[in-house]
Amino acid sequence: MPPDRLCRNHLLGEHAELHAIWSILTQGKSGFANHPETLRWKGKLKALYSRHERLADEMALRGYMHKSPLLVELAVGAEKQTDYVDLPEEQMRMLAAKGCGCCL
Repeated sequence: MPPDRLCRNHLLGEHAELHAIWSILTQGKSGFANHPETLRWKGKLKALYSRHERLADEMALRGYMHKSPLLVELAVGAEKQTDYVDLPEEQMRMLAAKGCGCCL
């Protein structure tokens, strides 16, 4: 889902979740380490870093202060995410159905 299609709550929520996944994968934290959303990013820290940058850019465009950069040195592995818990089309459908302003 392109970050500019996310409502405020989902943009900020995904940013927070991404930081949790980053911590698990780069620091060996155990919380949610076996969650499907975490597992799909194993070996794809470059892609996760890129997603973070896209989210941070959108946050800046909306006037939010971003003070949590990721260490680019840790961004290794695959550059593209190809594994999904729900396919992007299904993600968009689910978010649009919430009536929160996503996908508009």
